[in-house]
Amino acid sequence: MPPNPKKSRLVPLADLVGGAVDPVLAKLGFSQSSLILHWDDIVGERIAACSEPIKLQWPPRPAKRADDFVVEPATLVLRVTGAMALDVQHEAPQLIARVNAHLGWRAVGRIAIRQGPLTRAARPRRPAPPDAQALARAEQAVAGVADETLRKALVELGARALRGPAGKA
Repeated sequence: MPPNPKKSRLVPLADLVGGAVDPVLAKLGFSQSSLILHWDDIVGERIAACSEPIKLQWPPRPAKRADDFVVEPATLVLRVTGAMALDVQHEAPQLIARVNAHLGWRAVGRIAIRQGPLTRAARPRRPAPPDAQALARAEQAVAGVADETLRKALVELGARALRGPAGKA
């Protein structure tokens, strides 16, 4: 008899992390973690490599709001490395549009830039393709494999393995 899915205690890690991180991010003005977690996808690889969102600064709201009160958009505060601040400032209107499109409403009205080093670790770059010598050795090793798709996959895997961890054969 298969296990009852309602009694299963397995929960995706993303569900747990989001629930744990969201209250911390709320203190920084972020209503959800998606802006932080998907920053690379929102602004693109080039801008994401040199910037990170710090907080959303919401304008003060009166305690008693009139019926016609309009919520003003927030200021997205970004930390940007060195000379890239000028590029980010130049692209601010496009970045605001991308962030608002991601969030689904006009949450951000302007961007404030704080220059400084990024606090997150840099993402590792993809390894360089294997050299011709490693490819040749891998092709020779799998020459007897009849299935072409499998042979190509084995050649790529073998060439990367023969190259070694430091990128050298």
